[in-house]
Formats: sequence, C-alpha cells, structure tokens
Amino acid sequence: MKPKFKIFHNDEHLSESIDKLRNNGVRDEDIYILAHDNDHVRRSRKETDANKIGVNVTGVGTAVKNIFKSKGDKLRSKMKEIGFDSSKAEQLEEELDKGKTLLVVTNQDEVKF
Repeated sequence: MKPKFKIFHNDEHLSESIDKLRNNGVRDEDIYILAHDNDHVRRSRKETDANKIGVNVTGVGTAVKNIFKSKGDKLRSKMKEIGFDSSKAEQLEEELDKGKTLLVVTNQDEVKF
C-alpha cells in the first residue's frame, strides 16, 4: 500500500489536518512529518505528536548510511523506506527544498486530510 501525503505551507493547517486524521481513526504510528529544517520538524512533532522516520522505521543500515548523506539524500532515502518510489521521493523532496512540510500517512487505504 502506497503512503498518502499532503504538502503544507502553513503549520496551523498541518496541525488541523493531523487532528482530523486522528479523529478519523488514523493511528499515531502511521502519521509522519518531513521537512528540510530539523528545528521546524521538531517543533511540529512536539506540537502535534507526529512521528519521525527514524531507525525504528528505516533500520540500522539505512540510518548509518544516512549519516554520510546530504539532507536531501536523507529525506529521499526515508521516503523510499516508507513506500515512495524514487521519482515520487525526488518530486516531494523538491517541494521540501522550497520550505514546505510534508505530512505522510502510511498503512491506510483512504485518507482525508
């Protein structure tokens, strides 16, 4: 099952969308936030309790490889680990380059953001 996603420009809309997902029964462990700015991701995760794509998701091998990669390469690698193909990961990472935030939901057939 392919992950579902939405790109956000605004943290308030991101937070509202995460609340809506939870109210519709999406489990917390299936909600992820990605952005280029680590501080922004930390703040967003703290405010919304969303997950990061860490070692428990990517595995130790990928996590170790990511140490030596650029931020864009790390993000694309994480996206591939949760189910995006290479071309979609590339497209989404380009949006993150513009300062946007990516909300990803895994393990769901239908998602209403």
